[in-house]
Amino acid sequence: MATETDSQSSEEIDWRSESSSVEMSRGDRLREFYRSWVYEPAVIAWSDWRTRIGLFILGVYLLMAVVEVAGLWRNPSPNQAQAWLQPFENWAYPLGTTRSGVDLLALIIESTPFILLMVLAGGVWATFLAVVVGTVSGYKGGRVDNVIMSISDFFMAIPGLPLVIILAIALSPENPILLGVVLTINYWAGLGRSIRAQVLSIREASYVEAARTMGTSTPRIIVKDVLPNIMPYVMVNFVFAARYTVFASVGLYLIGVLPYTGQNWGVTLSNAYYQGALFSTSALHWLLVPIIAIVGLAFGLILVSQGMDRLFNPRVRTRLRGESESVEEEESSSTNTGMF
Repeated sequence: MATETDSQSSEEIDWRSESSSVEMSRGDRLREFYRSWVYEPAVIAWSDWRTRIGLFILGVYLLMAVVEVAGLWRNPSPNQAQAWLQPFENWAYPLGTTRSGVDLLALIIESTPFILLMVLAGGVWATFLAVVVGTVSGYKGGRVDNVIMSISDFFMAIPGLPLVIILAIALSPENPILLGVVLTINYWAGLGRSIRAQVLSIREASYVEAARTMGTSTPRIIVKDVLPNIMPYVMVNFVFAARYTVFASVGLYLIGVLPYTGQNWGVTLSNAYYQGALFSTSALHWLLVPIIAIVGLAFGLILVSQGMDRLFNPRVRTRLRGESESVEEEESSSTNTGMF
């Protein structure tokens, strides 16, 4: 009986020790996840001045979107008593007013959520589809590559602007997400072919060959070995797609192809143009305010993409990891010295 009791107690001790080791390993995994995906990216991104300035600019646009969604600013309604106010002439209307007395700052704020949703939808649609097409085609090769590239070439052969105009007239998209997809309907094709060229060189690398020899699955190789090497290129092209979405939408609103539903920076530009803002110095601010909003958003996106390039640089990551490990060793050694 004593022997059975001793064996049971030893089994319980072993089970408890195994469970504690499992709990510790889970904690280590959580700490490693936080360190690899939260702490290190934040430190690397924030160390670049371009990222800081770009995030500040994008934060201003996000703040305007929040202000509009929360209804914290006045609606852009006409007020003839305040017509043709110049910027900073009346601090109740800091960016001035239009010919009918509409607050230009209110126009920009009201348009911001629509613009941001449209830009995000267009950039994500074009970039995601291009990454899927380019990585699968470049890595698999053979018949898969021929089929996918034939489809891409078909979409590249279609003139982009006429196709977008036809779809815009036929669909009259009022939803910003649908509009973003329509504007970049075939933008992904050229980007997908460029990503394929990048992947063709990466798949011959020694570490990819080693992973393939060990029997690693194709999706895992693409996610772990291929995508990290093309992410700087993908990030830059995501910004290009988002910027293209802004410029294309403004241009189509300006020429009257897209429906004038609500306010939009392109609608504001169109109204300023047809009201003679190009030929009157008193109305020039009506034209400049939406132009500055458009250029500011594009500039912020470009700065963030340039700063994010450091996130995918393995040398920067290795240097940061080495510095953090040396700091931990110094802290542990100082603690041990204090104990003695």
